[in-house]
Amino acid sequence: MAMNLSRITLRPFELSDVDDFMLVVGDDRVTNCTRRKSFVSREQALCYIQDVCIPHPWTRSICIDNQTIGFISISPAGSGDDDDRCRAEIGYALAANYWGQGICTQAVKVAVSQVFKDIPDLVRIQAFVSMENQASQRVLEKVGFLREGILRKYSYVKGIVKDVAMFSLLSEDTHSLQ
Repeated sequence: MAMNLSRITLRPFELSDVDDFMLVVGDDRVTNCTRRKSFVSREQALCYIQDVCIPHPWTRSICIDNQTIGFISISPAGSGDDDDRCRAEIGYALAANYWGQGICTQAVKVAVSQVFKDIPDLVRIQAFVSMENQASQRVLEKVGFLREGILRKYSYVKGIVKDVAMFSLLSEDTHSLQ
């Protein structure tokens, strides 16, 4: 059965999202290709929501009918008069039960469109994806991100230095997202 993508929303996190958030960050299938280990306790997830998600200017809960099923975060590289303020990095994760339904693609489209409006100096959003995470690479390509290349031995993932693919989307590329 196809997912009705109009039910997908992005909103700021609330502490009450903790149990649903644990279904994302506590699942080894979800965190397998990320640098972060799976959370092991509700308290760990609660602290993360409180200390990282809520204060972050652009971390959002991916929701269906207002229930958290994932998250998306876009972090500007610079601030104020910093020369790096033209770029930001995107990261996201989705509960395994929702994979393959177009949800992440829709969430990334909505997020990048909004962030380019919210941050006037932003001209580039980039993503670094583990080579084995083909699904995430497809999400970015469907949104319009271009694969710029492979960064060899770029990042530790669970204690192993891995190659990552680098993707980017420029503000002028977003006309097709409307």
